[in-house]
Amino acid sequence: MVDQLPLDAPERPRPHFRTLNLLVGRMTTIKLAYWAALTLWEIAGPRGWAVPFAAGTSAVAMLWAARSARRIDERAGSIERSFPAIATAFVTASVVAAPASLPLLIIERLRSIEGCVPAQTTCAPEALLLWVAVFAIGFVVIPAVFALALRRRVPA
Repeated sequence: MVDQLPLDAPERPRPHFRTLNLLVGRMTTIKLAYWAALTLWEIAGPRGWAVPFAAGTSAVAMLWAARSARRIDERAGSIERSFPAIATAFVTASVVAAPASLPLLIIERLRSIEGCVPAQTTCAPEALLLWVAVFAIGFVVIPAVFALALRRRVPA
């Protein structure tokens, strides 16, 4: 039996392990640094500066993601924009975002109940809203910036 593929069809490039490793490594590094910086600030930083620090950290992480997506590695080359690359960026972000954000969630939950009377469950909901906002940025926005910044494939 003869193959159904035409002989003149260009072969689709297969993802290389080094490229996949590069993509996962870059996304993981960005996300872990993002969550670590936010968590450390909440532990040691001055009160009242959480929102400006989170905004600045988010902007730095997005800039880092955009530059990292376009940077060419000397061994693995560059990462081209494709559905698998974009999906991998979001999957990597979700796998890293959920567990890495838990220490910050615990801190923000403690901050949200500080000074509450025993019958109240939350006195400062803005602490939890901050966590929800940075979780959304870490889960959706940073990977989207990374994915949109990937180099487009040049047709042969």
